[in-house]
Amino acid sequence: LLEKGYRVEDVQGTQYVYHDPCHTPMKTYTPLKVAQGLLNAPVVESDRCCGEAGTFAVARPDIATQVRQRKAEELHKNIGQLASISPVSPSPTKLLTSCPACLQGLSRYSGETGLDADYIVVEIAKHVLGEHWQRQFLQTANNGAIEQVLL
Repeated sequence: LLEKGYRVEDVQGTQYVYHDPCHTPMKTYTPLKVAQGLLNAPVVESDRCCGEAGTFAVARPDIATQVRQRKAEELHKNIGQLASISPVSPSPTKLLTSCPACLQGLSRYSGETGLDADYIVVEIAKHVLGEHWQRQFLQTANNGAIEQVLL
């Protein structure tokens, strides 16, 4: 998307934290630079594993719980970093990632951090296509539309 020139224009009222998966799909460019370029906004990178890692949380909950505690500390630190970027009025903050397992794990931090987790591409779609982009897309697709993916 970045190479094709896609980027969100004029994002206001939202701050972003990006969680780069341990097995990041972004190999050519630095994931934080991709997030910043696509969102056209400052983005704080959140370090540490989310504790999900496929079946890790199920297979080894004892270790995953420790990983999760460290990630929660990191997320609180990230929120503080964002406050230093925009100290005047705290904005809603979103926690973005590109991994389905990570999204599942990161959504578990919402209660203690107030961060809503989502995919970075979904956040872009909301800004570019509107808040109800998914419902509109499904209606169009279900009414005989042909989906075209441009690569």
